Amino acid sequence: MPGLPHKHPLLLLRDIERRARQQALGLPLQLDVRQTWSGVAFKLADAHLVAPLTQVREILPYPALSPVPGAKAWVKGIANVRGSLLPIMHLQSYLGRATDLIGRRSRVLVVRQGAVFAGLVVDEVFGMKHFVEEEYRAALPPGVDDRISAYLEGGYIQDGQWWGVFSMPRLVQSPQFLQVAS
Repeated sequence: MPGLPHKHPLLLLRDIERRARQQALGLPLQLDVRQTWSGVAFKLADAHLVAPLTQVREILPYPALSPVPGAKAWVKGIANVRGSLLPIMHLQSYLGRATDLIGRRSRVLVVRQGAVFAGLVVDEVFGMKHFVEEEYRAALPPGVDDRISAYLEGGYIQDGQWWGVFSMPRLVQSPQFLQVAS
């Protein structure tokens, strides 16, 4: 090219390399990789709970129901969900906590554990929640409702909020849960 000094190709490559190094961004700092645990976060009255992702198959809005004669009050009815009959249970009522009112934020957590296929009505679903292992506590904090504690497997403390890990297998294997007839 006219006007440019002629350099030996090797010198030209070294010059390009030197300029590239001067302008190159450094590599990002290596961050500590921390193990995380994820679950479906939901609320029952004042309790913040989370169920392992593997234990919740689906989250539904409250469906239209057909009543089940002779069932306990916490069995709200049967819903037809894409051609499958899904029994709907009100989790608060089952636990003997407060009323069985269904609000606009109420949702149904669909669970299948072994032969049990059921929908559990909860007050609200927050979506997926992620925790780091250091936030886990095996011991339940003081003041956890005894009716819920039987179904908890520890919990996580995140930003000052305790999230109990709710075990769907413990719930559906409970003899009380399996006795739906009045």
